[in-house]
Amino acid sequence: MQGEVRVTDVVPEAGSEPPPLYEARNVSKRYGNVRALIGVTFHVGCREVVGLLGDNGAGKSTLIRMMSGIVKPDSGEILADGKPVRVESRADSERLGIETIYQDIALVDPMSITRNIFMGREITNRFGFMRHKRMAELAVDVLQSAVHIAGIDHPDAEVGFLSGGQKQAVAIARAVYFKRRILLLDEPTSALSVRETERLLAYVAGLKQENVSSVLVTHNLYHAFMVCDRFVVMSHGQVVFEAAKEETTIEDLTDHVIRT
Repeated sequence: MQGEVRVTDVVPEAGSEPPPLYEARNVSKRYGNVRALIGVTFHVGCREVVGLLGDNGAGKSTLIRMMSGIVKPDSGEILADGKPVRVESRADSERLGIETIYQDIALVDPMSITRNIFMGREITNRFGFMRHKRMAELAVDVLQSAVHIAGIDHPDAEVGFLSGGQKQAVAIARAVYFKRRILLLDEPTSALSVRETERLLAYVAGLKQENVSSVLVTHNLYHAFMVCDRFVVMSHGQVVFEAAKEETTIEDLTDHVIRT
């Protein structure tokens, strides 16, 4: 896949479980007097979808931004495939195979759909010129395969004229095309219709067959329960509950989110 970067896999000993793709150990982050993360330990395993749950201000988005390399933890340790690493920039997270769909979408309105999808990672020929036709073909293909949104009928359409749901589809398409080992989704269905949401969730679940793990941040516990293998509930910067899907119920998850 174009632009794909992968970390060399660690070969586990016979009969042992492979280490997590990504692991944060006892990480903390403070903004002035606000403690956004307090001793958080969190991991993403191979071929799993992790639901990161909690109310507003729980620390979910801070943790996602830390995994993305945008936020640097004040303390703690980050490991990839069981080995300590530094994740202090987007380039660092990309080298680890992490791709993110942010809650605020982060698109450039005056640019086309195609340019937004490939921005900073354009496909070029051997002379360095951009292959506009090839990028447009790939943009159409990923939009149709990942999450089809009515009204997006041309890859050269300017993003500024799209609806909220259409913009979200472009952001999803960008992350899906450059998917690596871990896909982070921060409230990705907030602007999508019911049909569009179901299509996206099904795609996220199917990514496990391509050896891609996902972290789904959402307020919708029903969406999380549809696709997630494990759940982590945060409150006031701390992890307050963690369980595999078969060990909990949606009622139990609701109770933990509400009471914290």
